[in-house]
Amino acid sequence: MEIIHISAECYPVAKAGGLGDVVGALPKYQQKLGHIAKVVMPMYRTKFLEQNEWEVDGTGSAYLGDWNFQYTIIREKTNKLGFNLYLVDIHGLLDREKIYGYDDDPQRFIAFQIAVLDWLKQWHHLPDIIHCHDYHAGFVPFMLKYCIGYRSLSNIRSVITIHNAQYQGWLGWDKSHFIPEWDPWKSGMLDWNDTINPLASAIKCADKITTVSWSYLEELRYSANGLENLFEYEKGKSVGILNGIDADVWDPATDSYITNRFSVAGVTRGKAANKKVLCKEYGLDSKLPLVVFIGRLVGEKAADILADSILAALYALQGNMCFLVLGSGDPHVEWQLTTITDRFADRYNVVIGYNEQLSHQMYAGADFLLMPSRVEPCGLNQMYAMRYGTVPVVRSTGGLRDTVIDMGDEGGYGIRFNHASVDDVRYSLERAAEVYADKKKMSAMRKTMMQVDNSWDRSAQQYMEVYESLL
Repeated sequence: MEIIHISAECYPVAKAGGLGDVVGALPKYQQKLGHIAKVVMPMYRTKFLEQNEWEVDGTGSAYLGDWNFQYTIIREKTNKLGFNLYLVDIHGLLDREKIYGYDDDPQRFIAFQIAVLDWLKQWHHLPDIIHCHDYHAGFVPFMLKYCIGYRSLSNIRSVITIHNAQYQGWLGWDKSHFIPEWDPWKSGMLDWNDTINPLASAIKCADKITTVSWSYLEELRYSANGLENLFEYEKGKSVGILNGIDADVWDPATDSYITNRFSVAGVTRGKAANKKVLCKEYGLDSKLPLVVFIGRLVGEKAADILADSILAALYALQGNMCFLVLGSGDPHVEWQLTTITDRFADRYNVVIGYNEQLSHQMYAGADFLLMPSRVEPCGLNQMYAMRYGTVPVVRSTGGLRDTVIDMGDEGGYGIRFNHASVDDVRYSLERAAEVYADKKKMSAMRKTMMQVDNSWDRSAQQYMEVYESLL
């Protein structure tokens, strides 16, 4: 089977969140199952682009409204990622440093999707499946079915995976001319609440819908940023498939990013050594339980309650806990987290920004990972934490509910709470302090969670079953 993944992100080429991790791993595991998986994404100005070798695979021209643009498709020569990677270059539109955040993002991603389909028209054969990821590829299922210029591709089956339904790519109808000539009788397949909605269009037009966890699929029927009724209507073609993690990248026994590698058998000693390095670097007391937060400092992650929650826990525990935060996002949240540094100099520190090496060291050295998310479609951080023997302290939502069993339940190895509130976080961190004091229980929880199989093997097979149901 041949699968084309269309995405705005792919680790390690360009990544803003979990979408990039998924698209960087799933195709590799599909290749391992004996299939042909390819990724097509925009050509941003990244280090990966500069540091690798490329060859031209295709060129062409197409229209975005009245603008006739030229595009070039380049392929990474060495199959470095375990699958064929193609980048779409549209000069002046896609070749920028950032993935998102430009005023003309709608034009950028529509032109990207047009170029991909125009390139596929040049092929001597057709792929079996086009797998679209989030709204950045959301017009593809519509264009395959209803755009006159792509009728030769109309037999290709399409799948849309929703990584986060909060972002939908809304467009005013004044921009409808950007979409290649289409059947005007099908305008309803683009519309949602009198607005062009790429994500809604993909949900209507794709042959299958997948979400990145089972619980998130259920949640979307009552909390989907305005698309609740649509998810309820299309539930018959929807499937929840839990994301996996790349077990080759996230392995404490081989991880080149961490200072002291360790296995399940040596988890206590290995984590203690990594924690000592981490605490020395950031001025924290390594004898106390260490809680980390790694992620975007935005409302979805409940980052706005992070500073108050940390303060509440420190006061409740009389300072007998340490915290290290890594992330960036809302300037006010960044300010909040920065201003409390001086009040607890040897108990708290924050790094504003993102550092891949530091994140690995934090997973390896921390005792607990805090994730108080309001919205978490799947979540990968808790799976990384478990792989490194770090106890996840998570709100019971989306994929967090599907992957973390509370330590009070049979076979439990994590800590779960119900509300994204300061009181719930404080209480959960008090539970964390109690289990940290019980060395025997802490060791058993670590060994249990490290042996949970969260790799992509099972999930990749489930995606293949979805594709097969369409063929």
